[in-house]
Amino acid sequence: MKAALPTRCTALALGLVLAGCGSMAPPYEQPAAPVAARFPFATPAPTGSQPLASEIAWQQFFQDARLRQLVAMALDHNRDLRVAILAITQARAQLQLRRADQLPTVNVGATASRLPASTGGISSSYTAGFSITGYELDLFGRVQNLGDAALAQLLATEEARKTVQIGLVATVANTYLSLLADDELLRITRETLRTREESLRLTRLKFDQGVSSELDWRQAQSLLEAARVALAQLTRQRALYDNALSLLVGQPLPPDMLASGIAGLPLAGQTLALALPNALPSELLARRPDVRQAEQLLRAAHANIGAARAAFFPRIALTTSIGTASSDLGRLFHGGTYGWSLAPQITLPLFDAGRNQANLEVTRLGREIAVAQYEKAIQTAFREVADVLAARATLDEQLRAQTAQASAEDARLRLIDLRYRNGAANYFEVLDAQRAAFAARQAVVQLQLQQAQSLVNLYKVLGGGWTDPAPATS
Repeated sequence: MKAALPTRCTALALGLVLAGCGSMAPPYEQPAAPVAARFPFATPAPTGSQPLASEIAWQQFFQDARLRQLVAMALDHNRDLRVAILAITQARAQLQLRRADQLPTVNVGATASRLPASTGGISSSYTAGFSITGYELDLFGRVQNLGDAALAQLLATEEARKTVQIGLVATVANTYLSLLADDELLRITRETLRTREESLRLTRLKFDQGVSSELDWRQAQSLLEAARVALAQLTRQRALYDNALSLLVGQPLPPDMLASGIAGLPLAGQTLALALPNALPSELLARRPDVRQAEQLLRAAHANIGAARAAFFPRIALTTSIGTASSDLGRLFHGGTYGWSLAPQITLPLFDAGRNQANLEVTRLGREIAVAQYEKAIQTAFREVADVLAARATLDEQLRAQTAQASAEDARLRLIDLRYRNGAANYFEVLDAQRAAFAARQAVVQLQLQQAQSLVNLYKVLGGGWTDPAPATS
């Protein structure tokens, strides 16, 4: 069958126009946030413009040069983040596959056949040209909905990558802060160990001279060994923090990176570069990548319903070719040999043992699951912010009181030690004062760690840690 080229193009164009005429997906409606309208323990935000946590780059947030170096190393070499980035590339390729289904695949080829003729001899046939095979006219939006679902999956994967980076930045920071706290506790423990060694030496001299009892000597010995136990535990914990940081940054740490003297800040000096507002409406949780990821997965579930509904309707596939045909190979590309063919095929489900209905039910349940997961993501985000705000509301006062208690215990130890040396107090009072002073100083360091980590966690739960730094202006 032969026809003019404009007629062939018109037929092909008509098929393409008919594709994608409708969608069977239900309209998307964002579920209401199932959380309170205000965070507990939130205080009024200061007046004036103030950036959100998600707008503060980690390079600005962290003031410690060593910490910034560790975070940069982790972002370059951490394997979990690398997997998340590769997952984006994979999802992008999957989207390209779905988009390719929306357009016809055009092939070029040539065929030759020689068959015995009914009248005797050999019948020859030669063709060459362009062909489209099995292109689906997307009248009911099945292919379009599958493409929409793939796009939502890609966007969800990109948000997942941001979530991984936020968690990585916060984990590196918290591990580094724990290491600083461990170093400070090691310093306090070594000082206490030296003091108790001297105390044991003096107690042993008094026992040898008959001035004190063996009980005093044994108590001093027990207290010294307790300090040695604490020192061994802290030394082991210090090595574990080093190992954790090496895993997070994805490579061995430089030997001198965490040594004393390298530019860095002490635990008590870890502060924020920019203040973070406390009084945040719950709507700002939508800025968190994990919440946006859950929303994109919900959109993908809606699109999948549209594809499942379209499976109940006829599916039209188009096969066409345009080219030349001749029984003489030498005249294949001569004038007058052009031809075209059009072979549409329509398929309507008649009996599939309930497969389409079951698939539709699966997609509907998938949407309900996605709604529940989206709501849970919001509730989890709200709870994380509320927990950090509750901690910040009490940690400052707790640290102030603990610092005052530690100062009081140090003063009490000095006074009791002076009384003991003058014979006005027994050794049990000295031992009790030493234990109390040591515990109070340790508690101060632990609270300093909790305070610094609460600031990091607040930065994390408000969506900070993935924004790229702004380019430097000349």
